[in-house]
Order: sequence, then structure tokens, then C-alpha cells
Amino acid sequence: MDILTNLGFSNYIKWSGIATIALFLLTILAFILGWGIRFRLVGISSFMAVLTGGLFGLGLGLFTRTEIPGAVRFSRVYDNGANQVVIAVAPTISESELEATLKQAANNYFSYGRAAMGDDNKLTIRVRALIHPEPGLSEPLYLGQVKRSLVMRDDQNLQIEINQESLAKLEKNQS
Repeated sequence: MDILTNLGFSNYIKWSGIATIALFLLTILAFILGWGIRFRLVGISSFMAVLTGGLFGLGLGLFTRTEIPGAVRFSRVYDNGANQVVIAVAPTISESELEATLKQAANNYFSYGRAAMGDDNKLTIRVRALIHPEPGLSEPLYLGQVKRSLVMRDDQNLQIEINQESLAKLEKNQS
């Protein structure tokens, strides 16, 4: 199910467009009949046009998320706005879930607005989990990373690296 239909976003755009057209027609009528509020109607109509344009723009690009089966929830811990992102996952993640989550994050954090830094023009997303080997002690484990192109939206050459030592340590910590 599309998130735009869930939010009723297309209905908001449609009704905002109808209201904008109706207000512009009312403004034209006000100028023809010489009403005193005609200049106020120009401002209201213009504001509605800007609002409708903004809603339309949000409808085009706000919700472009693809779901990868098997991916788990993650949260962004660090993002330099250019070519590096760090996400955190639960310490109960499996290797297959980790790979799917890396693909999901690579898709979610792609943006044409990210600046290419460095020589490779790649977005690097690292995954970490926190374990607690002793009470009161937290240790971050870097489980892997994915590198993707900063310029191509549909990059088929994702470079996924999974740290097997950290995964083994994570499994050991769970038992």
C-alpha cells in the first residue's frame, strides 16, 4: 500500500488545487465588479497557489522508500550530510537481516543533495550495535558497511562488507 494514499496526500493536493482555482476565479470576478477586497483576494489566491505547489512537490519526492524484505529497524547515529552515515541496529540481528538492513539503508539514505567527498564518490554506511559485556559497560561493535554511488539512484553495484568477527562476538554475547 502506497504511503501517499495512506496519508490522503493526493486528496489534499486535489482539494487545494480546486480551492486555488476557485479563489482565482473569485479574484477575477472581484476585479470585474470593482469589489473593495479584490487586492486581498490576490494575496489569498497567490498564497493558495504557493501552498498547492508545495503540496504537489512534497507528493513527488517526500516518500520514496523501498522496503527490502528481511530488513530490521535501524536508527541513524551519525550523518555528515555528504558521504558517511552510521546506523545502529539491535544486538539481536542475524547475518541475513544485517545484509537486508544494509541494502535498505543504502536505498533510504541516497540523495542527490549529498556532496561527493573523497576520490571514490561513494556513500559509505556503517552499521553498529551496542553490547554490554559487563554491567555498566557498553561496547560498540561495527558489524559491516555498504558503499554505493552518490550519483546513481539505482546503483546495482552495492559493495557490502560484513564483519564476521563482530557477528560472532554478537552471537556469543546473546547466549
